[in-house]
Amino acid sequence: MVHFRTDIGATNESASSDNPNYAKELETDVLIVGAGFGGIYLMHKLRQLGFNCKIFEAGTDIGGIWHWNCYPGARVDSQVPVYEYSLPEIWKDWTWSCRYPGTDELRRYFDHVERKLDIKKDTAFSTRVVGAHFDKPSGRWITKTEDGRTAKSKYLLLALGFAAKRHFPDWPGMDTFKGELHHSSFWPDSGVDVKGKRVAVIGTGSTGVQIAQETSKEAASVLQFVRTPNLCLPMQQQSITKEEQDQRKQSEYQKFFEYRLTTFAGFGYDNLQKNTLDATPEEREAFYEKRFENGGFEFWLANYQDMLLDNAANREAYNFWAKKTRARITDPEKREILAPLEPPYAFGTKRPSLEQNYYEMLDKPENKVISVQDNPIVKVVENGLVTADGKVHECDVIALATGFDSVTGGLKNMGLKDVDGVDLAEKWKAGTYTYLGMSISGLPNCFFLYGAQGPTAFSNGPTCVEVQGDWIVDAMKKLRDEKIDYCEATHEAEKQWREKVTELSDKTLFPQTKSWYMGDNIPGKFREQLSFAGGFPLYKELTRNALDRGFEGFVTA
Repeated sequence: MVHFRTDIGATNESASSDNPNYAKELETDVLIVGAGFGGIYLMHKLRQLGFNCKIFEAGTDIGGIWHWNCYPGARVDSQVPVYEYSLPEIWKDWTWSCRYPGTDELRRYFDHVERKLDIKKDTAFSTRVVGAHFDKPSGRWITKTEDGRTAKSKYLLLALGFAAKRHFPDWPGMDTFKGELHHSSFWPDSGVDVKGKRVAVIGTGSTGVQIAQETSKEAASVLQFVRTPNLCLPMQQQSITKEEQDQRKQSEYQKFFEYRLTTFAGFGYDNLQKNTLDATPEEREAFYEKRFENGGFEFWLANYQDMLLDNAANREAYNFWAKKTRARITDPEKREILAPLEPPYAFGTKRPSLEQNYYEMLDKPENKVISVQDNPIVKVVENGLVTADGKVHECDVIALATGFDSVTGGLKNMGLKDVDGVDLAEKWKAGTYTYLGMSISGLPNCFFLYGAQGPTAFSNGPTCVEVQGDWIVDAMKKLRDEKIDYCEATHEAEKQWREKVTELSDKTLFPQTKSWYMGDNIPGKFREQLSFAGGFPLYKELTRNALDRGFEGFVTA
């Protein structure tokens, strides 16, 4: 069997001893963990203010999730230009090839970002953080790496992303499989030859959908294991010309980036301020049809305002989705698994994936769809997977699209301890507590973004990163200007923020559904809403108020 990678530290490369970023004992004003969208943005903005910053990055290049994601069909689900930095120095001379770029193009984008911002000169790669605590006497964070290095910094900024900890099933026999077996986020950069091979895809999140869709082009067969179907939406991918983009840059881009901050999820569109059942059936049909035709998340995020709040309204949306999708599947058994007449959950309470020809590909006679709801996978054997009914499903390649311990997993997995020496994983065992979705009591001078109790899962990533990044940068400037050396969220403020997050979520249909939004995808994980479901305008108002009122909810000294 090809080596099955399970850990980001498994291929740690040694660094040049004369490079100061890899010093045995590094000293810096600010240590940023993670070199994706968030870490890069923080580095750039803080440098402009004169802060001395370093980044520790577990991977071997910048780009965050796009450094790791190279599985077949990997592609962004947010249309450009929403999925990019709003920094003019970046977008003015960058051109995309299509509305929804894939891994190769996103990696080229980060090469362009590097040419503009020169991030790597202050970044230590192959550097995995395994411990961090705040030393009160010195007022410094002490951060330790897997290979024994230490960094001391006044501020610790965590830009891990929401999908930093992979989830692996615990099936026996995975080490006995004679073919190739890979987790989607540890896919070999050189690729996997699936031509003429039998491919099994486990999972139906966006990753599983993309892998099944893409490998169906060359594989002898694809076997898609489905626990709950993904209620996919049409991507409506299109090429876009340089001329078209240049024209938009001159007249629209700046206004567009300002407008996305006024929308609920940070996209280029928003909900219609009208209730579903206030429209006639004919009006609804035409409205839904237009959302499908436009593609992307419009049917999800630019639908009637009550679609995610009211079950009757949601059922109308689901019925339309099912009608459109079922018409694309000729096999009756596959149709009932992938697009049942009865909704498996309220539409949009799991993040829909964007597909191009997913249903047509799985409908091909050589491909199979197996429901593991009542017939789960129980073990792996040398020639395939065994389900509870005892049947062996033979395959040559297994793709584990089994997702992540999302939103909180990364923070809980890096040895982060509070001022009393309590590990964050222990603190959050019975529920997540943050203040503003950017700070945690017991962790002074430490901020994080695109994580727990921020707009994270209900947003477009770069928008979220910039909103939270600007707040963190402004907070740090204020601390410096006002000569404040110590800033720590209070537990009382955390409790109030958690109540707000829960209250907003409880007004929606999200808690009805088992999903990673609620922590349901990880066995034993505490069930709770992990993201702020109030939208960007409210989030910006609440977080800015705390800053404008002199660090309300924080203890400063």
